[in-house]
Amino acid sequence: MSKREALIVAAYEAIAEKGFEGLRLRAVAARAGIDHSTLHHYFGTKQDLVDAVVDHATGQVRTGTSADGSREERLCHHLGMVGTMIAQRPELHIVLRELDLRSLRDPRTRATVAAHEEGWRSSLAGFAGAEVELIIATVKGASLCPEQAPAVLKNLCELLRGGRPCTF
Repeated sequence: MSKREALIVAAYEAIAEKGFEGLRLRAVAARAGIDHSTLHHYFGTKQDLVDAVVDHATGQVRTGTSADGSREERLCHHLGMVGTMIAQRPELHIVLRELDLRSLRDPRTRATVAAHEEGWRSSLAGFAGAEVELIIATVKGASLCPEQAPAVLKNLCELLRGGRPCTF
């Protein structure tokens, strides 16, 4: 792993453990095994590091919703993968929710998060706009209670399928 990657992972872990309130550049550098002054060689500002953490985190949640199968099959596949990911990797979703909260106060983070959400929306192409927004909001909410996420997303799938069972 490069020093740049080590810094990103260290910042990601710090946010997962302590939130943005606990994100300290000296601690990130120490965790990555480099001197604090060297951190600025890789990231000019703390926000540049946060942007890299956004890329790192969102890159891990791309489910690759397939264009194959019916609309309902794609929906079940997508929600099943996301539910499993939330249950297995709660720290990832803690970081993503922290980024969502920060984006409410910080225009640069908001723009970065919004760009990644557009990728999510495009992966759900073919679904109605209201359905896409309901899926995104439910996934974000379900990630706050990881052990319940698969069941919640299965219920959402069944709701969007008109009550028909969703198997995943």
